[in-house]
Parts: sequence; structure tokens; C-alpha cells
Amino acid sequence: MRATVIHGERDIRLDEVADPVLALPTDAIVRVVAACVCGSDLWPYRGVTPTHEPHRIGHEFVGIVEQLGAAVTAVKPGDFVIAPFYHCDFTCVNCRNGVSTSCLHGGWWGSNDESGHFVDGAQGEFVRVPNANGTLVATPSVPDAALVPSLLTLADVMGTGHHAAVSAGVTPGSTVAVVGDGAVGLCAVIAANRLGAARVIAMSRHPERQALAREFGATDIVEERGDEGVARIQELTGGIGADYVLECVGTKESMDQAIRSTRPGGMVGYVGAPNGGPELPVRPLFNRNVGVNGGVAPVRNYIEELLPEVLAGVIEPGRVFDVELPLSAVAEAYAAMDERRATKVLLRP
Repeated sequence: MRATVIHGERDIRLDEVADPVLALPTDAIVRVVAACVCGSDLWPYRGVTPTHEPHRIGHEFVGIVEQLGAAVTAVKPGDFVIAPFYHCDFTCVNCRNGVSTSCLHGGWWGSNDESGHFVDGAQGEFVRVPNANGTLVATPSVPDAALVPSLLTLADVMGTGHHAAVSAGVTPGSTVAVVGDGAVGLCAVIAANRLGAARVIAMSRHPERQALAREFGATDIVEERGDEGVARIQELTGGIGADYVLECVGTKESMDQAIRSTRPGGMVGYVGAPNGGPELPVRPLFNRNVGVNGGVAPVRNYIEELLPEVLAGVIEPGRVFDVELPLSAVAEAYAAMDERRATKVLLRP
């Protein structure tokens, strides 16, 4: 089959690789219907995370179940399934505690599972799915093509934006600021509205993303950054700051922006994958009673909650995909994301 392999900095190729086979009775083989490029994929693409040898990449996909191991009972061949950006058994104590990203028997796409068998990256034609009973969530029927982008967001960005809002503790009637206007930040706007925020301030400098943020429910747009951004947030909130701030970038500057934009006694929910050295300034947090909560989003724990609203069209997070390309153009997909010509690129094998 064909699958995406990163060979080095800005060197993405679609290579011929071995077809996946069932290795364990708990496995499934899924034919990929749609995958995508994540902002976190850009860290190795840009060389921020070094690539020491060629390896598979990609961690978001939806598809059709093709084969099952003997122990898989939660899905059946022909099911359309959503796979979170990791695999998990969904039964261990960490999964039951709502933190399936720390599954005792789980792992990541494009690496070995606990038995030592390789797990395919998501940007390919087929994927071997370990822990299929816990990992995969089937839709009631095979969805219309128009729904596929929104269903794909449940593999990562919609669940991650939701985790930012849940981690912050967004409440009905509150004021929320969102730092970051990528796919996760835009989904965080949706999430804040779902949880009842009365005012959602989106920090964005890009007209197209500003427009989408407003359509998702943002009431205000702030283009300023740094001290000016903090001042603008305070101006919009009577000199106090936002009740909750959702940090969806992962840099030192974005975390600083989030913390200083939060009112005394407020909370930052952070989901941006840390790069660029973000650190927590404990003394300012202490002095202003500002809390920080979040981390890598356990999106598998949120799929059943969000899925009905996607199927019903109540939320349309798939609109964050503004470019769609065939898998054969995966190198262009990465370039478009890297050069900010696309918010998020959907790939169809």
C-alpha cells in the first residue's frame, strides 16, 4: 500500500510500504476513507523535532473496517469508524478515570504497540488498529460524504478544543478567550459555546479564520498580541480579564498570553502541544489565584458525547478543513499547512 513517510526536514514522501496484517486477536484492519495533517505534524516537518531516520507519520483518520481479529466484538466489517489520535483499550484504570491518552496498554500511531508489533501511521491507505474494541467508535451507518470532515475532527481537533474548555471549567454565562486560531482554536470556540459561554473572544489575525470563528460563535475578535493583546482583553472585560482562557498553540508566547489574559481567580485550559519552551510563572499565578489545567486531550473519552451533535448537524467542526487533497499530494498538504495557506488539510486516499 501507499503511506506517508517523513524522511527529514521538509521531506515528506508517499512511499510503498507493506500492507498491514492482523497481528493480535484484538486487532482490526481499517481502510482509510479520510485522514489529515495536524499542526503537531509540522514540528518534525520543520525540523523542530529531529527526524533521525525515515518513519511513518499521521495520527487522525476515519475509515471502513475490513478485517477483525477473533477477539474484536465492538465493531464489524463494513462499519464506518472513528479512530482517536492514539489507541487504547478503554478499560484500564486510566481510561476509566477519563485519561485514555495514558492507557496502560495503549500507544501511538506510527510506532510499536506493547507487544512489539508495528502500528501504521494514519496518513496511508490502511491501518492496523490495536485494541480495536476500545479504540474504534462506529457510526450508526456509513455517513454521507459531506459529514466525513466533521467526523474526522472527532479523531483530534474537535475533541481537543473540547478538552480545553472542559479543563478550564467553562460555565454558562461566562466570558471565554481563545488563544490560537488554528483548527483546535476554532473548535475551542465551538466547545465554549456548547458549554454555554455568553461571550467568546477569539484571538486571530487572519480574516478567513476570524470569519469562521464568528460563524462558530465568537462574539469578539482580538488581533493584538503580547501586552497589547492583554490590554485589549482587559478593555473588553471591564479591566478584569476573561473568566476562562483556552490555550491552543503550545508556545511560550501563547501560554504567557493566556495566563495574563485571565482574570484573578480564573482558569487557563491548555491543550497546545508544548513547543518553544512554555513555562508556568508560579508567582504570578499564585498572586492572582489563576489556575492552569489541561494536557494532551483524551479525545476517545469525548467521542460518544460529541458524535450525536455532528451527525445531527448541530455542530459543524469539519468546516476547519479549507483544503482537500488526494493522498498522492501529501507533500503539498504539508507545505500548505507550513506556509499557512491552509488552516487544516483533509487527505483522501
